[in-house]
Amino acid sequence: MQPTDKTPAVSPRSIPRDQHNVSRKDVSPNALRVLYRLREAGFGAYLVGGAVRDLLVGGHPKDFDVATDATPEQVKQLFRNCRLIGRRFRLAHVVFGREIIEVATFRSNADDGSGDREVHDGGRLLRDNVYGTIEEDAVRRDFTANALYYAIEDFSVRDYVGGFEDVRNKVMRLIGDPETRYREDPVRMLRAVRLAAKLGFEVEPDTAAPIPVLAPLLKESAPARLFEECLKLFLSGHGVASFEGLERHGLLAGLFPETAAALKSNRSGALRRMVLAGLRNTDQRVANDEPVSPAFLFALLLWPAYCRALMQLQSQGMHAVEAQRRAADRVTVHQLDTIALPRRFSLPMQEIWLLQTRFSQRQRKRVFRLLAHPRFRAAFDFLALRMAASDEHAADVAFWREAQTQPGDALAAQLDSTEGPAADGEGRAPRKRRRRRRNGGGGHGDAGVSESAGE
Repeated sequence: MQPTDKTPAVSPRSIPRDQHNVSRKDVSPNALRVLYRLREAGFGAYLVGGAVRDLLVGGHPKDFDVATDATPEQVKQLFRNCRLIGRRFRLAHVVFGREIIEVATFRSNADDGSGDREVHDGGRLLRDNVYGTIEEDAVRRDFTANALYYAIEDFSVRDYVGGFEDVRNKVMRLIGDPETRYREDPVRMLRAVRLAAKLGFEVEPDTAAPIPVLAPLLKESAPARLFEECLKLFLSGHGVASFEGLERHGLLAGLFPETAAALKSNRSGALRRMVLAGLRNTDQRVANDEPVSPAFLFALLLWPAYCRALMQLQSQGMHAVEAQRRAADRVTVHQLDTIALPRRFSLPMQEIWLLQTRFSQRQRKRVFRLLAHPRFRAAFDFLALRMAASDEHAADVAFWREAQTQPGDALAAQLDSTEGPAADGEGRAPRKRRRRRRNGGGGHGDAGVSESAGE
C-alpha cells in the first residue's frame, strides 16, 4: 500500500529516547527477551503497533507484539516455546506460560509472484504472506498510530507514516486510500471506531467519510470474527463511547440491523436510554475489575430488537407467552446471520428476556421458584436496568430487592398475608376463574409491550 494524497508521504523519522515516554520498565519482560534474542541472532526486532501507541498516551498495554525481518521459520528455530499459526497471516507465537508474544515478519505489498498473497474480487485480502522491509511493513499497516516501532538497540521510536504526530494530536488516520483499505478488510471500520473510543481520539475526516457507505460490507466478514470484535467494542471499558461511535459513523445497522431499526422507530428514545445505561454500568464494572457477562451484554444490545419483534407478534393476535418465545428465537436467529453468538451466551440471553414477565407475580410458589432460578440475579439486574427507560417497574424492583434479603419464613409469611385466606392450608388463595380473551393476547403478567416504556 503506497501513500496517497489521503495519507501524505512523510520522511522516515527516528524519535530519540529523550523525546518520547516509552520506557522498557513498562514493557513485558517476555517481550524484551524476544527482542534481545532476535537482535543477538542478527535480526532486526521492534516492539510494534498498539503497545507502542498505548505507551505513548500513558496507557498500560496487555499485549506486546514484535515485528522482525526474521521469517516465521527462523523465529521458530530460535525459540523452543514457539508455534507457527495462521494461513491468512503467517505468525510466530512465542509462549511464556499464559503470555503469548506475537512475532510477525515485515510484510510488503509488492508481490513479484514469489510470495503468498490472495485477494478477493471485491478487494478483500484473503491471504498476505509477502515479506519485505520495515518501511514497506509500516506503509501496509492499517492506521498511522499503529505503525510505530520501538527499537531496542537505541530506545528510539521509528515513524514512517506520521503516526507519532497523529498520536500526539489524538487522530485515527488510515494509511492509504480509505475505501481501498476498508474493502481489503471491512473490520477496519469497526477498529477505527473502537480505537477512537478507547483512546479518546477522533477519526480523521477522510478516514471516516467512506464508512457509512461501506458499512454493509461487514456482512462479508466472518461472523465469529465479528463476535470477537463486539466483545472488544463493549467489554473493554469503553462501551458507551463505542456504541455512540457506531451510531455516529453508520455502523450500528451493519452489526445489529434489527436493533438499529428498533431504536430508530422508538420515538421516545427510552430504549436507547436503557442501552446506554447498561453500557455505562458495564464500563464501570470493567473499571472496578468486576466480571462482565457476554450473555447480559447481548441481552442488552438485542433487547430493542426483541421488544419490536414481540410487539409485532402480539399485534397479530399471538398469545403473549408464545409471542415471547417466538420473538426471542426470531431475533437470535436473525442476528446469527451477522454475529456468531455461541449458544452458551444466546440461551442465557433468552432466559433473561423471558424471565422479565415473571417479576410481576406474587404467588408464593412462583416467587420462591423464581428466586431459585439460576438466571434470577441476571434477570433481576436487567429488570432494574429497565428503570432507565421507565419507572413503571419500580414496585417490582423494590419487592424483589427486598425479597432477596428476607429469610424464607418471613418472606412466606408476607406473601401469605397478601394472598388472603388459604384454600388448602398452605397459604394459597382460592384460584379464580380466568376470563378467556377473545383476541388471544396478553394474559401473562405484564407481557404487553409499550414503546414509551422501553419494554
